Amino acid sequence: MQQLPWLEPGDALPDPSSAWGEADPVPGLLAAGGALDVDTLVQAYGRCVFPWFSEDQPILWWSPDPRMVLQVAEFRLHRSLRKTLARFAQAPNCEVRIDHDFGAVIRACSQSPRTGQSGTWIVPDMVNAYMALHRAGHAHSVETWVDGQLAGGLYCVGLGRAVFGESMFTRRPDASKIALAALVCLCRRSQVRMIDCQQNTSHLASLGAREMSRASFVAHVAKAREQQGPQWHFEPVYWTELLSTRPSEST
Repeated sequence: MQQLPWLEPGDALPDPSSAWGEADPVPGLLAAGGALDVDTLVQAYGRCVFPWFSEDQPILWWSPDPRMVLQVAEFRLHRSLRKTLARFAQAPNCEVRIDHDFGAVIRACSQSPRTGQSGTWIVPDMVNAYMALHRAGHAHSVETWVDGQLAGGLYCVGLGRAVFGESMFTRRPDASKIALAALVCLCRRSQVRMIDCQQNTSHLASLGAREMSRASFVAHVAKAREQQGPQWHFEPVYWTELLSTRPSEST
């Protein structure tokens, strides 16, 4: 078992290929320590590395292999979700907003533990770090609003055409799925091929996400981050193309 590197603030992250593998205690773990400043986070995402740790842990850096990725062309629009989106798109009291209240979105995500976890990994230091990343133009929120209230949403990191999904929350049925569908629409409009989902879950798989090798994902990000990124705004007409696709056979 190789020793886990300890980073001081300002240290460069190790090559993602050196992350712990299946024979190690925690596969995908790359390093510990360092800092969560904007420059380090931009470097990390550009190398397909992300922070994930609990409040009683040091900063932990990850680069899993394989990587869970949603190819936006393969987004699975189940019949029930298609009906939900159609109703949402036509309702005058429903809208998608981009970066309207990033702080509210990430705070709501921090209060929604991942499946199987009793606590949250979006600790206060992470909230502050991604707020700074948002102010620097690299982190974005996709928000579902109903009757003037924030009903659900997600936040992500964008470097050029490389988009990295982080977390989502919902306060109304399907509100987070609507936000993800809106992000898919935006990515399709902007020729963004895939959205990083980090880790495999049955929920993501049900929406069309699948695993790809870390090496392939690293190669994709190296090119995509140098390309012109999306215009981070949403227009209702963006629903048209998605809703015109054939729905998935399953409900």
